[in-house]
Amino acid sequence: MKPVSAVLFDRDGTLVEDVPYNGDPDRVRLLPGAAAAVALARSHGLATGVVSNQSGIGRGLLTADDVRRVNERADALLGGLDTWEFCPHTPDAGCDCRKPRPGLVLAAAARLGVAPAECLVVGDIAADVLAARAAGARGVLVPNAATAPAEAERFAGQSAPDVLTAVRAALAGAAGARSSAGAAAVLGRTRPCGRDLAARGRAGPSPSDAACPGRRRSP
Repeated sequence: MKPVSAVLFDRDGTLVEDVPYNGDPDRVRLLPGAAAAVALARSHGLATGVVSNQSGIGRGLLTADDVRRVNERADALLGGLDTWEFCPHTPDAGCDCRKPRPGLVLAAAARLGVAPAECLVVGDIAADVLAARAAGARGVLVPNAATAPAEAERFAGQSAPDVLTAVRAALAGAAGARSSAGAAAVLGRTRPCGRDLAARGRAGPSPSDAACPGRRRSP
């Protein structure tokens, strides 16, 4: 298992209170532990981002600029993340970016310059975990009152009680992976035919903005 290089969070219900189709920055309220989780990830050198479905744009209930203003407010309260990606499409649009499809996760990974396999996706519904799986990333469910009981049961083995615990667990796993890799390297040097491992893979160029107009790097 590769170490985690980036943590990608769902927005509504994970980092901020879920206000349906919110286009008002003044209504942004952080959930407990959200700012601490982002700060902890960044203090350990992990890239951070948000991947969020925002179908209110496709439904005509708010604009992409509304979503960007809300994201900017959340970004300020959270201390600044490295990228914010959102899908503006409705569920029946058939796009590749709406979770549980992998597009948002792949776009965020490309923006951050990390391999999808090195990303942890943290969210409050099954679509977040499934999007991670589809992209080749790891997913963690942080259930809340709005999480369907069947989803919480389905991903009980991939869950955490809160976002801060999810990040702490990822960091602990990363430390273990580095320790194992170091031990393997030492063993490898004792072999007469040992070879250096290839450098870790990096994601290729990010998809065209035309594919998902919600893609945006935070300030």
